[in-house]
Formats: sequence, C-alpha cells, structure tokens
Amino acid sequence: MSAVTLETPYLDTVPDDLSLTLGLPSQEALFTADVRLDGLTVQLRLLGASHQVFAGPIRETVACLGDGRPGCLPRVVSEEIDGWSYRFRARTSRHSRAAFSTRVRRLRVGLDGRHGTLFGIFPGSPEAVTALSVHQAEHPRFRRDRYRRRVGWRTWHTYPNSREIVETQSWAVAR
Repeated sequence: MSAVTLETPYLDTVPDDLSLTLGLPSQEALFTADVRLDGLTVQLRLLGASHQVFAGPIRETVACLGDGRPGCLPRVVSEEIDGWSYRFRARTSRHSRAAFSTRVRRLRVGLDGRHGTLFGIFPGSPEAVTALSVHQAEHPRFRRDRYRRRVGWRTWHTYPNSREIVETQSWAVAR
C-alpha cells in the first residue's frame, strides 16, 4: 500500500507517552489494511497517534492512550497467548535534524508501495509518520518445522519536534 496523508491534526507527543497494551479491543482507526500471510489474515490499524496489529489471538496496541495509563514502552516482552508465542521489542533513537530527515525519507521510500504495509503521514509535517509492515516471521526461536503459523511486523513512529524515532518489532507464532 502507498502512503496516505491523514486527515487528523498532528499533535506531537513524546515517545515516553507510548505504552504497549495486549488484548485491547479495536480502537477507532484512521486506516486499516488486511494482509494475508502464511494462511492468516493480519489486520494493520493506523490510529491517531499509534497503531494496532491483530494477528490470530494477538491484539497489540502501541499508543498514547491518555486514559490514565502510564506511558513507558517496554524494551522486551514475551507472552504466551491462547497457544501462540508472542515477542515484542522496542527501541527509541534520537537524531540530529539532518539524520532524522534522512531516516524518515528512507523509511518513506523503502515502504512506499510495498505489499503488507500501512503508512500514514500527518498533515503539516511530512516527517510525522506512523508506519506498519507485516512479513513472514524470521526469528531463530521460530523455525518453520516447529510452528504452524509465523508472522512478524515492524512499526515506526516518528517525532519531528524531538527528532526521535520509535521502532518496534513483533513476532507471533502458533504452536
């Protein structure tokens, strides 16, 4: 899917406001994309300042929920959910203005038109993006001969005011 310009105002938050929630019901989405991969439909959901990914019983939300939940995205999470193994990693990086612009431009070019992606650009700030990309899971712990279904996804949340990029990587496999 190509990039879409969002019709919602860009409200710059900070990466520390993001949190990970598993099992949250679907939130109002600006755009969604259903991607069929390894016999599974994965739904990518672009929210106002965040994302959701639904894969089998996995319901991942990375968001600034603003509902009293504390922020602070964990660096690593491992969970067993309804017969599926789920792994999550997150990292935040800060860049100089030039390096930030270059990273966002490369991200946009690299994902534009790629199957299995959902990429939103906030109006008024072409460097304010949320991007999701789903792929066949490649993880040393998840060999194909041991697991029925394997899916992975990566996400990027960019913050132009602080020049930070939050990258997440997740894997979900059915036993």
